Amino acid sequence: MKIHLIAGGLLILAGATACGNKDRDSSSRNLLEKSSQGASTQGALDSLSWGVVHDRIMCKADSSQSYALYIPKSGNEKSLAVIYFFDPHGDGDLPVMKYQKLAEQFHFIFVGSNNSRNGLELQEDDQIWQKLWNDTRTRLPLDLRRIYVCGFSGGGKVASYLGLAHPEISGVIASGAGLTQMESGGDFGFSFTAIAGLGDMNMTDLISISQGLDKSTTRHRLILFDGPHEWPPLPTMEIALDGLQFDATVRKLIPLDSALVNQYVQSSNQRVKAFMAQGNLVRAQEECQLSIHMLQDMGSRAAHFQTLDHQIEGNPQYQKQIQKQQQLFTTEEKIKGIFNQQFQAGDEAYWDKTITLVQQRAREKNSEGEMYQRLQAYLSLAFYTISNQMIEGQRNLDARYFVDLYKKDDPSNAEAWYFSAILHARNHKVDETRMDLLTAVKNGFNDKKRLQSQPEFQSLEPQLGISGIESKMGTPGL
Repeated sequence: MKIHLIAGGLLILAGATACGNKDRDSSSRNLLEKSSQGASTQGALDSLSWGVVHDRIMCKADSSQSYALYIPKSGNEKSLAVIYFFDPHGDGDLPVMKYQKLAEQFHFIFVGSNNSRNGLELQEDDQIWQKLWNDTRTRLPLDLRRIYVCGFSGGGKVASYLGLAHPEISGVIASGAGLTQMESGGDFGFSFTAIAGLGDMNMTDLISISQGLDKSTTRHRLILFDGPHEWPPLPTMEIALDGLQFDATVRKLIPLDSALVNQYVQSSNQRVKAFMAQGNLVRAQEECQLSIHMLQDMGSRAAHFQTLDHQIEGNPQYQKQIQKQQQLFTTEEKIKGIFNQQFQAGDEAYWDKTITLVQQRAREKNSEGEMYQRLQAYLSLAFYTISNQMIEGQRNLDARYFVDLYKKDDPSNAEAWYFSAILHARNHKVDETRMDLLTAVKNGFNDKKRLQSQPEFQSLEPQLGISGIESKMGTPGL
């Protein structure tokens, strides 16, 4: 079976994203700071309850735009820092609820866009930001000097884009993806925090971005955690918010919180010692580098980690481990190249064997296992991208081939089963469509609007029973 891919169909795998806005200069930043005087000009609470997650606040100027919101109950009438979250599926309340504890801990307002999602042009995301920004700054008590954006996966690219395009943004947290254009570095008017799981297919891209920023004056850091391509765990996001607090301290927006700094230093020391005890000198050195960047321009607090960093780098065992890591990165890129060639070949036997091997190796608890986790995630994204193109192009036979590979590689991914349901619906297979949709729901699919508007499913009503499928959403284990 020879597959002819749509030209340029795999650009997303290389992280290519157009960015038509030039970097912001310091004059824009200074002008903003002079005009803001710290607080939102209106800053009315607009009768919104504090300490409660609002999953859908409609924008007053456009009811098609909405956002999830959490105002910490520990806050007060003064202006508060705010983080705007961008989820790749437009699930605004997911990160808001996941990190709600941190909103209380740091006294931040959390806002999650329900409209920004994968598949939109960055210019569309920019329009969503404008409406979101205009609505929240007139309804909430925002500290206009402390406007932050945070996104995961495609949302990480959106957050990076917005940071480059809008001088009101003073910090970007990009988890699971960023704009590769930033690898060349730049003296940006915002701080940049990159977060990636060790099994994240975009980890090496975020490492490259961080290394590029090493050549700049931009405050930045790279936070790695033990996990796949997913929203980072709460303790990891807590470190990212520590960084935002340290940024604000350096900019003299808030007073030095010695207790917070001491707590961070103590925790980082414990992580370094734990990695050293495991014999993982690469992770120990990465932790030292993180703390050096976190504590930059905060007096002599980074000196301890600089000394540890030099000691670790001089260890022959570290040199062996870092060399092995580089070799794995090289091997990973070569394997990706082979995959890209095989996408064109349509060799089902090759993919059956390869996917099984990748899944087996991804279970190993070592650096090779982490590499294969990244490769498994890479294949999942590739199969998603190609399947989506084939479905949109009405190439149903080719789409079925890639969707089945998608389900085999990433069986717990709701999107794979949703795609499969679309193809069954096109062939008027009601029972198979229903079963695939129920599996998608079991794996986390909860987009009722998309389900209701999918033309393939509408044509099968009432036999399909969309309302019954919707009723299963949010039911554990169905």
